[in-house]
Amino acid sequence: MGRDRAGQLGERMSEEEPTPGSVRPGGRTARTRAAVLTATFDELGEGGYGELTMEKIAQRSGVHLATVYRRWGSVERIICELMIDKSADIALPDTGSLRADLLGLASGIGGFYAAPRNRRVMEAVVAAAVRQPYAAEMLRDFFRDRRCQAAVLVRRAIERGEVPADTDTDAVISALGAPFYYRLLISRGPIDQDLAETTAAAAYEAARAGVFRHPAAGPPPPRCPDDPPPDPPPDPESERDPERQPQQGPAPEQGPAGVEPGARQG
Repeated sequence: MGRDRAGQLGERMSEEEPTPGSVRPGGRTARTRAAVLTATFDELGEGGYGELTMEKIAQRSGVHLATVYRRWGSVERIICELMIDKSADIALPDTGSLRADLLGLASGIGGFYAAPRNRRVMEAVVAAAVRQPYAAEMLRDFFRDRRCQAAVLVRRAIERGEVPADTDTDAVISALGAPFYYRLLISRGPIDQDLAETTAAAAYEAARAGVFRHPAAGPPPPRCPDDPPPDPPPDPESERDPERQPQQGPAPEQGPAGVEPGARQG
């Protein structure tokens, strides 16, 4: 899902403050990246995060160890980039119905994590986030961007009148995704189509019933990168200081009733 956004995050991770000479023009950089990510994916499938090392990645990928260190610097940075790269294939449906869109998205998430190696990628990133502040930040940004991208499904439903106009789009998408990650990371149960269908139905019915409407008071929902800037808050000083209020001109001169100011009277 969101291949463009995923590419931006991947570039941020792998090419942020690059060492001079570490990024070569042409296709060699792309081939190096693909080889390293594929090798990491294969290593996670065989041994898991606990056994993953830079040396194993370099050996399996055929990329020199110094190159791997120069471009990524750590195992955690590689698996974060791998997570973004792999999950970008989860599509955002546009069926004209929120119920069908949520089911399509849930089925995509479920199908992705039904693959054991994809599960291991997410487990590895969560484990890395506990140890590395960088990984924790990237995990937070990843899920924020995923929710922002998927929120378009709810915004379309609002425009069609399927859900209340003040529905919190972020809350709907969070409710759809949360059961998958509870099953993946906490209960350790299977992720299958039954989970996708029940999760999508629950999120849809709750949204239709107004469960996710914005509260009258409370913190604002998280902002997405593409949101327009919010309106500036009112200036409290101008409200307290009359001299800072816009000044109106003097009232027009009033003459006798029915007579224009300055007009001659008989």
